[in-house]
This record gives sequence, C-alpha cells and structure tokens, in this order.
Amino acid sequence: MSTTATYKYPKLFKLESGKKLRHVEIAYQTYGKLNANKDNVIWACHALTANADVLDWWDGLFGNSALFNPNEHFIVCANILGSNYGTTNPLSINSVTGQPYYLSFPEFTIRDLAGLHQLLANHLGINSIKVLIGGSLGGQQALEWSIAKTINVENLILVATNAVHSPWGIAFNESQRLAISTDRTFYANQPDGGLKGLKAARSIALLSYRTYEAYAATQLESVNDKTGNYRASSYQNYQGEKLCKRFNAYSYWYLSKAMDSHNVGRGKKSIVAALAEVEANTLVIGIDNDILFPISEQKFLAEHITDAQFSSINCAYGHDGFLIETDKLTNIIGNFLKESSDKKIIKLHQTA
Repeated sequence: MSTTATYKYPKLFKLESGKKLRHVEIAYQTYGKLNANKDNVIWACHALTANADVLDWWDGLFGNSALFNPNEHFIVCANILGSNYGTTNPLSINSVTGQPYYLSFPEFTIRDLAGLHQLLANHLGINSIKVLIGGSLGGQQALEWSIAKTINVENLILVATNAVHSPWGIAFNESQRLAISTDRTFYANQPDGGLKGLKAARSIALLSYRTYEAYAATQLESVNDKTGNYRASSYQNYQGEKLCKRFNAYSYWYLSKAMDSHNVGRGKKSIVAALAEVEANTLVIGIDNDILFPISEQKFLAEHITDAQFSSINCAYGHDGFLIETDKLTNIIGNFLKESSDKKIIKLHQTA
C-alpha cells in the first residue's frame, strides 16, 4: 500500500528568520500501513535534489524486499520546502502577488525543513518515530528534528552528514551559486531561468560527490591519441543536462543556502551542548573518502551524541556512497537496530 499526497497547511508557517509563508503545501509519500500502536514508523529525510519517492532513490535500503519495507513498516518521506517536487518552492504562486515567487521567496534553514516535517507528522497523527534516517542534507534535517524534541525518536541514523556545514562545503555551494548567477536568464523570472548556470553548478557539485579514484575507474580513456571529446568532459555535460531536465535553478539556489545555514549550535550554548540534547539511540555512518562531508565530521557527531555508535564504509565513489552502498548500509543498520531492540527488551525486563 502506497500513497502519494499533498498536505496543505491551513495556517501561516513561521520561518526561523521570522518571515511567514502562506498556504504551504507539503508533498509526501507513504508506504505500508501504520499499525495500531503507531510504533512502526520509518521516516526518511531526502537529500538536496531528491524527491519523496524513497523506494526509488534509496532502492536497496528501502523496498519490498529491503531492510525498510512496507510489509513491516509505515514508511514516510516528505519533499522538503523549496524543492520542486510538489512542496512549496520558488516557482509556487505567491498568493499576495498572484505570480511565482522566484527570487522573492524567503530564505529558509535546515530547522525550517525539520519544522515542516513536524507539521506533516501532526497531520498524519504520528507522535513517535521508530527510525529517523537521512543522508547528507537529509541527515542535517534528521539531526535538527531530533534536537528539537517535537516528536519522540527512538532510533536516529545519520549518514554522511554533520553538525555544522563546513567552510569547505559552503565554498562549494557558493561556487555553484556563482555559476548560476552568471546566467542572465536567472534574473528573468521565468521557470526555465538559469538553466545554463544550473548545468555548470551541477558539474561543480559532482566533483564534491565523487573522488579521483571514481573518475579514474569510470572515465579513463582507453586510447592515448585523443586530444578532445574526453569521456570525463561528456560525463560532466551529461550530468548537468540530466539535472536541468528535472530541477530548477531557483530551488537549487535556495536549498544550497539552506545547507549553508546548518549549525545545530545556533541559539544554543554550543554545538557540543546541542548534540548532547539528542536522546535517541543514535548510529552515525561515515564514508572513508568522502571529501564533501569528511569522516571527521561523523566522528565528531558520534563523540558528542550520548552513547552513539559509529561505523564507516569504504566506497570508491566518495560522498555518493551513501546512495550506492546499500548492501553495506543494510548490514550496519540492521545490526544496530537488532542491538537496539535487544537492549529495549532487556530494559523492559529489568523494570518489570
């Protein structure tokens, strides 16, 4: 059983900045059935340009025969604010002007994305999440939501993510926005504005998602006499064009800024103090050669979230490994959840 739907929030949604959005819509998908105890919820938070169809983009970890399957679990994935897969975004109509927002869309933060998840959870009648999981930008959302304590999270799984977005990560995002801004059509207020810039931005981003070894393995030339038309060049162009067919430059612009805003220490005593507020059983997974979210960032999370477990994955693809290495993730997460369940049973016996 799967459902694709849109929830229209009837009230004003107040952003962390203090600005408010009217008529916010949240596109989401659910799979499976919520049980009588409402304790079988698996909530997946998606990354930068993904959508709410988690069984598609995280296939192998989610699916009918996967660890997280709709036969046992009630799986929820919501499209995030600013994305163009059904949730309110810069191309949505501003009810005040009757025109799309474009660059008048208010900036938002990772906390705002978590706040939107909570609105949907309330709508669905969910007050407890068995497993809250996210990778990259999705992990940032999951972490902020667990710190907010607006819902009970039993198990938190953070993959290839961090507590605060790094200067290195911000520099990558700014470079992508600079590429977008060189495309004059970005300021023309039209749905396809900035697409040439978006293509260049995606090319830049891909270099942070992959590794030297990955390109050497997949894009190396088989002959020595070429002086042009290189495989690596074609690949960058292809990936840029591929994104332009399914995304827009305005959503990309705002979502990259939201990622830059990520800092769990904002408004808190410190980043460490904020991480200490996480109460869920936590598993942090890093990728050994991730250059965008270096493994040191995941180790930092595990060191400062109380009793968190840490595990690492070796993957030639770097950051994108969190989407690719689903067999390894299944093994690590499956063992963690079994241990967590065993501890819960022991604790119940001790208190009985």
